[in-house]
Amino acid sequence: MQLYFDYGATTPCRAEVLAAMLAAYEQQWGNPASIHAWGQRAAIALEQARMQVAALINAHADEIIFTSGGTEADNLALAGITQQYSTPQHLIISAVEHSAIAKPAAALAAQGWQVTYLGVNRWGQVEPAQLRQALRDNTVLVSVIYGQSEVGTLQPIAELAAICQEAGVRFHTDAVQVAGRCPLDVRRLGVDLLSLSSHKIYGPQGAGALYVRSGLALEPLLRGGGQELGLRSGTPAVPTLVGFGVAAERAAAELETEHPRLIQLRDRLWQQLQMHPQVELTGHPWQRLPHHVSVILRDRHGQPLNGKTFVRQLNLAGIAVSAGSACHSGQTQPSSTLLAMGYDPDTAKAGIRITLGHQTTAEDIDWLVMVLRQYLADAIAPAVPMSLS
Repeated sequence: MQLYFDYGATTPCRAEVLAAMLAAYEQQWGNPASIHAWGQRAAIALEQARMQVAALINAHADEIIFTSGGTEADNLALAGITQQYSTPQHLIISAVEHSAIAKPAAALAAQGWQVTYLGVNRWGQVEPAQLRQALRDNTVLVSVIYGQSEVGTLQPIAELAAICQEAGVRFHTDAVQVAGRCPLDVRRLGVDLLSLSSHKIYGPQGAGALYVRSGLALEPLLRGGGQELGLRSGTPAVPTLVGFGVAAERAAAELETEHPRLIQLRDRLWQQLQMHPQVELTGHPWQRLPHHVSVILRDRHGQPLNGKTFVRQLNLAGIAVSAGSACHSGQTQPSSTLLAMGYDPDTAKAGIRITLGHQTTAEDIDWLVMVLRQYLADAIAPAVPMSLS
């Protein structure tokens, strides 16, 4: 049996997406900047995709800037604001950001920018009062991830954005894991910038978008022909973006049923896992992504088990999950997210992320739990003494 529980990493393209992309490759392959019929067919397809993505988050079509993915969208948000200043200012991010935010922020710090890293509580949440205290006269941008990709915690984005709006500070959130799984309304949230990724909502890899609130000025990340309102030059990958649009449209149409279905499956998984004393939930117990369960696994002595080892063992059983920690140069490093949440370095290497999706069933959940329990039983079973006879 082959079971995929890594939808937080990527999702398979829907059949409707693949069909739309193939049609675009066959019929809408022109350059959308061209004024002839071939170019205009491509331009119409591109703007249709823009409207579909905008509708998913209740934005206007001209507030959507297409990118190559969530990473570029995050980078454009930070660079688009910070490059407007001739001297370094102050930037605030959370201590649990995706590397697509954390690494550009670190690069800005190396250039002299003041960067404040907001701490989080034991659930991985930013306290709004802490953000209010961190704001300075020269704060120009705050970026806080909406749904934390490793532990699943949801942040109080509307409250955080309101604090920034009151202070006249621009606010960005990475909503890559939230889109298609939770309702997203940029008007209600009050954010200035929001990042999306196609391949997390059953669209193709290589496409993403940055929502830019109407009237907000950004500096471009890429310069050239002036595409995407001058913010992202380069000939658009029309068929890929067509697929993104269809994926966004289908995600919006199915959200009302898919959101509660995922929550039911998520809770079924955790209800079974929590009966095992060696399993500890990480992240907020209910203010979390609907498709996401993250845990720490321990041996019979209560010592944390290496998450990457379990990922490899489950892969041999035909089950795909992911480890919460990152691997650098062949060495397993503690998760910066778990460290920020107060876990010690050894425990911060023991994270496992299980993420659910369209194809996940209750029977799949039960099979996963059975396999996990068997591996844990092997891990906590007392050692059999060797015979010396």
